[in-house]
Amino acid sequence: MIKQFVGLRILLVFITCTCCLFQSYAQQQQLVKLIDALDIISEKHRVYFTYNPLSVKGVQIDIRPFRKLDLNKSVDLLKKVTPFSVDYLGNNYYVIYTPKKVGITTGILTKKINRGIDHTPHNPIKMRGIVLDEFYQPIRKVNIIEKNTQNGTISLPDGSFVLHLQKNNPIQFTHIGFEPVTIAPNDRFVQVMMTSGIQLNEVLIVGSRNNKRRTVDSPVATDVIDIATVKAKSEFININQFLQNEIPSFNATKQSGSDGADHIVPATYRGLGPDQTLVLINGKRRHQASLINLYGTRGRGNSGTDLNAIPAMAIKRIEVLKDGASAQYGSDAIAGVINVVLKDRAADNQIETFFGFNNAGNNSNPQRQGVDGLTYKTGMHYGTPLSTDGFVSVSAEFTSRDHTFRQGTSVRNNYGDARMMNSNVFVNAEAKVSEQMKFYANAGYHFKNTQAYAFTRRASSERNVEAIYPNGFNPLITSNITDQSLTAGLKGSYKSWNVDFSNTYGKNYFHYYIKETLNATLLQNSPKEFDAGGHSLSQNTTNIDLNRNFSSLFNGFNLALGIENRIEHYEIFAGEPASYLSYDTNGNPITNQTPSSLIPTHNGIIRPGGSQGFPGYSPNNEVARSRTSFGLYIDSEFDFTSNWLLATALRFEHYSDFGSTVNTKLATRLKINPCTTLRASFSTGFRAPSLAQIYYNLQFTNYIDNKPVESVLIANNNPLTQFFGIKRLKEEKAVNYSLGIQHKFDNTLQLSLDSYYIFIKDRIILSGNFDATAITPNVQNVQFFANGVNTASYGLDFRLNWHKSFDKNTLNMSFLGNLNKMEITQINTKGLDSETFFGIRERYFLKASAPNYKLILNGTWDTPKYTISANITNYSSVKLIDWQINKPLDNFNFSPLMRYRASLDAYKPKFTLDLHGTLKFSDRYQLQLGTTNLFNTYPTEQGENTDSGGRWDAVQMGSNGSFYYSKFLINF
Repeated sequence: MIKQFVGLRILLVFITCTCCLFQSYAQQQQLVKLIDALDIISEKHRVYFTYNPLSVKGVQIDIRPFRKLDLNKSVDLLKKVTPFSVDYLGNNYYVIYTPKKVGITTGILTKKINRGIDHTPHNPIKMRGIVLDEFYQPIRKVNIIEKNTQNGTISLPDGSFVLHLQKNNPIQFTHIGFEPVTIAPNDRFVQVMMTSGIQLNEVLIVGSRNNKRRTVDSPVATDVIDIATVKAKSEFININQFLQNEIPSFNATKQSGSDGADHIVPATYRGLGPDQTLVLINGKRRHQASLINLYGTRGRGNSGTDLNAIPAMAIKRIEVLKDGASAQYGSDAIAGVINVVLKDRAADNQIETFFGFNNAGNNSNPQRQGVDGLTYKTGMHYGTPLSTDGFVSVSAEFTSRDHTFRQGTSVRNNYGDARMMNSNVFVNAEAKVSEQMKFYANAGYHFKNTQAYAFTRRASSERNVEAIYPNGFNPLITSNITDQSLTAGLKGSYKSWNVDFSNTYGKNYFHYYIKETLNATLLQNSPKEFDAGGHSLSQNTTNIDLNRNFSSLFNGFNLALGIENRIEHYEIFAGEPASYLSYDTNGNPITNQTPSSLIPTHNGIIRPGGSQGFPGYSPNNEVARSRTSFGLYIDSEFDFTSNWLLATALRFEHYSDFGSTVNTKLATRLKINPCTTLRASFSTGFRAPSLAQIYYNLQFTNYIDNKPVESVLIANNNPLTQFFGIKRLKEEKAVNYSLGIQHKFDNTLQLSLDSYYIFIKDRIILSGNFDATAITPNVQNVQFFANGVNTASYGLDFRLNWHKSFDKNTLNMSFLGNLNKMEITQINTKGLDSETFFGIRERYFLKASAPNYKLILNGTWDTPKYTISANITNYSSVKLIDWQINKPLDNFNFSPLMRYRASLDAYKPKFTLDLHGTLKFSDRYQLQLGTTNLFNTYPTEQGENTDSGGRWDAVQMGSNGSFYYSKFLINF
């Protein structure tokens, strides 16, 4: 409780400092765009403004005084602080216009307004009309411009408009989220129909290199998730949590008792490996983590990208390409692509503070019941213009989360989530270099300090020294992890071609420090803390991309081509000697010449050396290896008609360590009618073995059937692998099929269905434990990486969205889900015993990463003053095999079936309910309160033989129960 009170005091001090900082800032001007200021005044006083958007473009005013003035004083102040006139049209409508000057004709109106009608004699046509969508609903704020002039207006909330023409030019209607419409001038009342997409028609960064291609026109399924929209209905601490709630086929439950996986949470998409989904930042490849996962229910033998190293406040939206894309982006894009788009303009400046905690009632230790997992988070985002067409955007977050403690087993007292402290900073910038070129850059730095408890060392064990820990001990695996990245480039146009030249550098550095532990061979002289060494992975990617749109060919033809060169470097560095060595009773390192009488024992058992909990990397483990890859691609899109699109891609890639590969893609989109679209694709793909999979090696302690066993993971290039018939790792190969439909029933109801089939050959796996006593001393088991299995995954993603407006209130409902099935079609045993090479336990682990389904139902009620959201998630059942499968049959009456049933850990389907509320004090201040997993639901409790050492493995909603939180948000 002392920690909790201290934490609360820290939070109060922080909020006080934040408020003081805020008051200081409030004394300065708060400049906003005039268009945004008019919206604020309109909302406050329930009036409407009409104006020429071209005339007011670029004008900014200080919004602060308008928040306290009544309507009349606000109008008077507008006249004083802007170069415009303001006149009342009646019926709560005001017009903003530039007064007429001699020799100049500008604006929507150029003389004194008389009852809303312009009597200027030089306007030959007064054009009136209404703008509607395809479901005959009025569209507000459509930009209506007379071409080749500065003359224009916008549509009113009822969709109506009046435009006095100057030169009888064609009239263009544009609005974000709708197809532009151009019509001839007309002196009669006109009805203009604009067609919208299923979502806002945002231009895609991922999945298409056509810079005019919108989400709704994509030939493959793409989810575009706006961060601001999601944060209005829920709260999340990190990106993994956000994606897990928004993308049903994405799973990232926290691991526990899994060494490095406690610190960098592995995530899967569509049940495939963490390294089979490519991650991009603003369309550029993001580096992976240097960690390779050895334990747990997900990501065994894989290295993924740490999405949580990106601050949520830096993100504008996330694009998820739900289709194989190796032919477009190269290695790792077998399952799909996640593209993180950073905030890119001087707006949405925010400060937020967050506090939350878990319900710790489900804990066998009464002293730890109550609350735990105390979480503090603070973040800010600030953007400012840079010249006329540039910007600089800075985002920063700091997060502190304490341990959680849940029911452990006989081998683990401290079962629960790791303690973490994160600091993230990201900068995104763009500047105009010339009329044709822009310079852009983004850079990030992430530092994470973590602490995770390992399995318990009992007092009477050979792994403990009772003079140091009379009651045994729980080793603490801590780490310092940094991620740094820098992207810089030039983009623009040259002779009708769009040109993009960029270089991206990224590095992950992972350093272990083991605390509250000992080296048992040093007896009572052992230190309690050790530097255990670590690993790092750097990646430098250079891209040259060209694309051009030929509008005169068919209904449009886009051609893209480019080259990519990537350099990767992987290292393992050693820790201090005491973290990995064994010592004799005289304190000298043990060698082959050491007499057996000097080797420390306990009850006749030889004491293991190295730091308990996690043994340090030795000089024998050290690695410094690099490789290069070169890629060349061509990508084309044929719009044969406005309704039929055909896209193709071809990519050649050569790796310095395993050779070359060629991959292709073919995709098409067919619009059946304005509301229905069909899409299909076929592609081949690949994933190059990671440098960690090739070179990682370590001697470690593995708990098998609740007993510590010394194991060695040998590198793929080690000659010992040849002893087992394991060949050099080669690339995984994939074939991906998809078929989908997108339909808009009306303006309120939309549906998308996307089916997929993914076949992967030579999938890299971490083997089971082979007997190593005959080939290496003091080690009982050996494991290695191999191209071990072929898998087939097929499933369905669906999303049904419905919304309804009630005056100023809105109800949004969504039902989305993923149905999935993975089959292991072949095990490539290399002539080894199949149950040892990749037995039933390993097979169940692989399948557990691909749950049969996850369904999400969300409802949000939004009003000008508050927002309430509820989220129900249904998790499918999961089955795992625990360590009892390795026990002798005579423990089960010599019945394999009885042993299987005893070993089966079945997790039943579960539901969770999340609630979130936002109280909007004003446009600047918001208070958010909520809870995830309101009813404190846990996975089905298991016995003593789980892989995690607790009563649950890392499945479904995890084992932390309810989480309660509050957030204070300030917009400036």
